[in-house]
Amino acid sequence: MWRSLFVATTAVALTLSSADAQVVDFSKYPNLKGQWNRFIVRGLPGQPSFDQTKPWGFGQEAPLTPEAAATLRASIADQANGGLGNSVEHARCSAAGMPFMMVAFQPLEFVVLPETTYILIADYDPLRRIFTDGRDWPTEITPTFQGYSIGRWIDSLGNGRYDTLEVETRGFKGPRIYDISGLPLHDDNQSIFRERFHLDKDDPNLLHDEITVIDHALTRPWTVDKRYVRNGDRLANWPEVDCPEYNAWVFTGRENYYLSADGYLMPTHKGQAPPDLRYFEKPKK
Repeated sequence: MWRSLFVATTAVALTLSSADAQVVDFSKYPNLKGQWNRFIVRGLPGQPSFDQTKPWGFGQEAPLTPEAAATLRASIADQANGGLGNSVEHARCSAAGMPFMMVAFQPLEFVVLPETTYILIADYDPLRRIFTDGRDWPTEITPTFQGYSIGRWIDSLGNGRYDTLEVETRGFKGPRIYDISGLPLHDDNQSIFRERFHLDKDDPNLLHDEITVIDHALTRPWTVDKRYVRNGDRLANWPEVDCPEYNAWVFTGRENYYLSADGYLMPTHKGQAPPDLRYFEKPKK
């Protein structure tokens, strides 16, 4: 849906009358066309992580405060016992938000227009919008999982062409995590993310997102070079993900159960009690 919308929007913009249309030299911008998939390091345990070169959980070596480390430890222990830990809201199909949405569990697509750069995400969060029209920060920001992003294009080589997109994002609501292990951000939602997007100088099919996290769950800013690889197939498959359609989790309060293929409720860990059935009639013997 989003992809069709942007194709139509771009077509309308290009067919405006010459009196109204803004002439845009797209050759000034880097070529970000195509499908971008996460850079994968084979052999790492766990699901996709914030730092793609390290295992998830404590393997990320995030500079966590003692309180945040305790939260992560409890999350991992609960998951080892069959629970969902600190990722319970994500399992309920809540938006991933920043920075989890940039893990590229599904492919990304970049749509570069003069006043806004869009990142289309084929997963929980369908769209990220980065304003590049020179605006200042608004007096008030309505909190969202994605946050409010302002960016600017940089010509670092002085050759008349942009090569780097610098972005700052703030204005969040939560809860948000880095990955499914439950690596936490602070629940005050005062996170700030600063990013530098640029193509690799030796490989135009490798995109860097140098992202720095400033968050009260960290003892210092944490910088990671996230990377994405361009799929050169012009007919690449674009997956459609509908979280509720494939979700077999059933929740009652903080307890999670699983719906079996034959439609029965299953426990997720040994010794788990069934849900409270006080409002249901007891079956007749």
